[in-house]
Amino acid sequence: MAEKSKTEDAGIGASWTRRGVSALRRAFDVREGRASWPQIRKRFVGGSKLDGTHMCILIVAMLIASIGLNTDSTEAIVGAMLICPLMGSVLAISYAVATADRRLLRNAVAGLALQMLICLATSTLYFLLTPIPYETSALLDNSTPTIWDLLIALAGGFAGGLGNSRKQEPSTLIAGVAVATALMPPLCSAGYGIAQQSLTRFAGAIYEFGVNVVFIALAAEVVLLLLHVPLHRDINDDGVVTPQESEDAVAISRRLRRNVIIGTLVFAIPCLMVTTGVVQETIQQHAKDATATPSQASDQYETALTTQELKAVQPEVERYSVGTEYSYASGSPRPTERIVATVTSTRTLATDEQDRATALIRVHVPRVDEVRFMTSSST
Repeated sequence: MAEKSKTEDAGIGASWTRRGVSALRRAFDVREGRASWPQIRKRFVGGSKLDGTHMCILIVAMLIASIGLNTDSTEAIVGAMLICPLMGSVLAISYAVATADRRLLRNAVAGLALQMLICLATSTLYFLLTPIPYETSALLDNSTPTIWDLLIALAGGFAGGLGNSRKQEPSTLIAGVAVATALMPPLCSAGYGIAQQSLTRFAGAIYEFGVNVVFIALAAEVVLLLLHVPLHRDINDDGVVTPQESEDAVAISRRLRRNVIIGTLVFAIPCLMVTTGVVQETIQQHAKDATATPSQASDQYETALTTQELKAVQPEVERYSVGTEYSYASGSPRPTERIVATVTSTRTLATDEQDRATALIRVHVPRVDEVRFMTSSST
């Protein structure tokens, strides 16, 4: 009887396990509610078609993004990403790889390359003509790719692929993906690198753009594979699929996917190396902050160099200093630290002048909490 009871308990446990697994599969079944195959193809491929309107929007978006990065305007950068049409070509690449459509892949890659050249030309021309010559924190942020950029691209690509495959229109979701994955700002930074003749800045920005493109396309391709998207079997595009073409399509698909996996892993290596360096530098910096004397902290924030740069941009600046303020909140045994920069000038600086000075300070002290502006008469 005891053995029979144990057997029954085991059977009940296995039954509940199967039910749980089945419920999870239904909950995460991406094939539920998908659109028809022609509609999915239209959505993935339609955005990659280039025409006059597409090119005009691309140039306008690039100009807005360049202005946003040049002035540290988050609103302008987000607005440029919302209207940026680059995502269409990236999703078309993912569909071409998933369906083993080599002709579509060539067209999508060529279209993306053409758009890149137009974007680089637009941003380079802007940064050659802009009256604001210094490098803002936004430009720096978009030319140093890390593992977090890679993960955002993967998550954004998966969301974009999933949204494009649903029955309902995915416009809102795709707009969010465009903002999250940030395809356009790295191209702006690359244009800045060309304008400043900085190979390091250009290479870092182009690589960050490449990371976004590769991993957005990879994640969207995974969604299509989970949906079991049909292969492009009409290899010679004559409207007739022969048994030999069908076999060749399967072979092409396997080879293409294998090459994509290998290429993606190799492409990610520099990103991992940069991330390792950034993490080590951050740890070392925190260790220095914990043991630094006030004079060491001043050197750490490059106050002498920043002072020279501030005076070059704004001749009215007399002094510049950075320090750490401590305050005790009620009920808290530990003080709160705030990094505060102080700029002293011969006259009160206008709002736009203060914004320029703040942007320059944040290049050297990204973690500054407050920038204070004072005049000589008030000190």
